[in-house]
Amino acid sequence: MEAVGHITSAGRASEPAALRVRGARKHFGPVRALAGADLALRPGEVHALMGGNGAGKSTLIKALSGVHPLDAGEIELGGRAIRPRSAHDAERLGISTVHQEVMLIPGFTLAENIAFGREGPWRPGRSREREARARSALARLGIDVDPRRELGACSVAVRQLVAVARALDVRACVLILDEPTSSLDRDETARLLDVLRRLRAQGLAIMLVTHVLEQVEAIADRATVLRDGATVGEVVGADLTRAALVEMMTGGRITPADALSGPGPGAPRGAPPARAGPALLETRSIAGARLPREVSLRVRPGESVGLAGLLGSGRSETVRLIFGAERMRAGALLVDGVARRRWSPRRAGRAGFALAPEDRRTEGILPGLSVRDNLLIALQARRGFRLLRRSAAREALALTGELGVRMAGPGAPIDSLSGGNQQKVLLARWLATRPRAFLLDEPTRGIDVAGREDVLGLMARMRRAGMALVVIAGEIPELLRSCTRAVVLRDGRSVGEAEGTDLTEGAVLAAIARHDR
Repeated sequence: MEAVGHITSAGRASEPAALRVRGARKHFGPVRALAGADLALRPGEVHALMGGNGAGKSTLIKALSGVHPLDAGEIELGGRAIRPRSAHDAERLGISTVHQEVMLIPGFTLAENIAFGREGPWRPGRSREREARARSALARLGIDVDPRRELGACSVAVRQLVAVARALDVRACVLILDEPTSSLDRDETARLLDVLRRLRAQGLAIMLVTHVLEQVEAIADRATVLRDGATVGEVVGADLTRAALVEMMTGGRITPADALSGPGPGAPRGAPPARAGPALLETRSIAGARLPREVSLRVRPGESVGLAGLLGSGRSETVRLIFGAERMRAGALLVDGVARRRWSPRRAGRAGFALAPEDRRTEGILPGLSVRDNLLIALQARRGFRLLRRSAAREALALTGELGVRMAGPGAPIDSLSGGNQQKVLLARWLATRPRAFLLDEPTRGIDVAGREDVLGLMARMRRAGMALVVIAGEIPELLRSCTRAVVLRDGRSVGEAEGTDLTEGAVLAAIARHDR
């Protein structure tokens, strides 16, 4: 296992591993999901598995859970080589996984959910046995809830703990938790972490997959970081700091001189340096269901503002709130200085806003339809199917040539295009509407080098033409290259802002890793 800088795998390396992974590799067609991942999970340990989008965390979890067998590499459980072929096979071996989306049945009782699929034919007294078994499983977690209660009447936190109880009901020696606190508030999260401490004290080996650095610092004994499908290092004990984890996940370095302007709790937010002209877009402490805290930013015409932060910092949720794709629960959204209420994607489109979403496969393209249909849908929605002039359609199709879209023709299925060409069609779709503001969520993800340069060049031309851009990019150097200013998000709120000579990779990383006390 590679050590990065001062980060080592010293400490408990001599202790036997409950679960060990060596050289894990997995491809899905041409896509490399795992490229040599290593991990050692020990009994009585909470081990954090971390990495950004596309790092390989989900694929590794699914390999350990028996969903996706590895192409190469070894998995050992208690020193014995295993190759789980299904979720049931993994559970039988002693590996239980609680996925991010809790897969329980709201209309069943807690006891029925814990026992579902694990009981034989009906026999007298089985209900009492089921309830006693559920009480025992819940008591192990320190939960005093009537197992006869219907799950749908319970809080989200209790449902999450029931999922953990079900996972442990099969005598697991390894428990894998995938983003278990993503739907929990602060108090519910604290309760779950207390349960994990209890289980750790009982000797259980726990793998915690999370993007929340505070939780890792609070409970993890060790952390393994993946990047681009491979293990880049392991952090133990005193080295398990937020700064060390950020450096490993991003590949950057933080120096003591790095600093980014931004308030601590209760401090006033300083205004950004003055620019010519009023803001086209301004958000004031906006919050939503998936953005529980506050994000404030300003964007002027001809300005490209980047949203920097780790996975789960609230970047995508922010642009979705700005576009009206998610409901704003607090704060204010101003367009041209006027507060907008009852905001929606339709109203955002009419106001000249465009959104290129992060997941173009499920939220961007219309699979099964042609390039032409995908290209014209935004124009048709804005002007009406009957009012769309042929000249507008020709202009939209001409954009595919300007952007260098490689295709057999406008009638070709969009599924037949490469990821980079699909992204260019999405950008052309919105450019045909002549937007004033473009929200770009990971616009170059999954695109080859040549396609990436094409998209970055297009973004520069959009900015020079006076368009206001809000850009999300997981790679910080790319964000710095494409943006004139950056706002750093952490845990669902804006914590820093910089432009010009103050906008450096080290400063952004330092803001992401900084403690606010």
